[in-house]
Amino acid sequence: MAKLTKKQKLAAEKIEAGKAYTLQEAASLVKEITTTKFDASVDIDVRLGVDPRKANQMVRGVVSLPNGTGKQVRVLALCTADQEAAAKEAGADYVGLDEYIEKIKGGWTDVDVIITMPQIMGKIGALGRILGPRGLMPNPKSGTVTMDVAKAVKEVKQGKIDFKVDKFGIVHTSIGKVSFEAEKIAENAREFVLTLIKLKPAVSKGTYVKSIYLSSTMSQGIKIDPKSVE
Repeated sequence: MAKLTKKQKLAAEKIEAGKAYTLQEAASLVKEITTTKFDASVDIDVRLGVDPRKANQMVRGVVSLPNGTGKQVRVLALCTADQEAAAKEAGADYVGLDEYIEKIKGGWTDVDVIITMPQIMGKIGALGRILGPRGLMPNPKSGTVTMDVAKAVKEVKQGKIDFKVDKFGIVHTSIGKVSFEAEKIAENAREFVLTLIKLKPAVSKGTYVKSIYLSSTMSQGIKIDPKSVE
């Protein structure tokens, strides 16, 4: 077992074992216990009372974080020529079509999000084996297949993220950076959890939000009282 550094020990001592903190307390505490020299990401893990193996209990959606993610998101817009200027103006890092499809076929995937149009999906379908495993395949449910490419690019750049519950019933995502003010971290976390609550499957019985943990890169998780979010 790896030994904790002095800073890590001091950070661990700030978390009371078994205690569930309020969202605001956790947002402040995650900043205190982060010892990385870089601007660490702030992550949230929410365990839901669903069975993802059943189609009617799959939780998936998108959310626009009020304070953004703090991350520079590289966006590729695969669109028709008439949409290219608007996509560039909206902030897309790469804009085009056939030349980028060929680059992807050659193994290029140096982007975070790909946005395209319905009529182009036929061309992109062949890229599924490359884009799918990397989570880059455009999908109408996540808003990355749309007729308004510029709007989608702008939303992603401003902090729109998509999420999906994993096979263990947990939804995990980054909601900001440690450099954010605690209030902004709390606002992003609250928006994310409330979006999950709105997406509660009708067939889900019992406790829906079972647990919430907030952490930063390489820090331990801080348990949050779900009632403080709702």
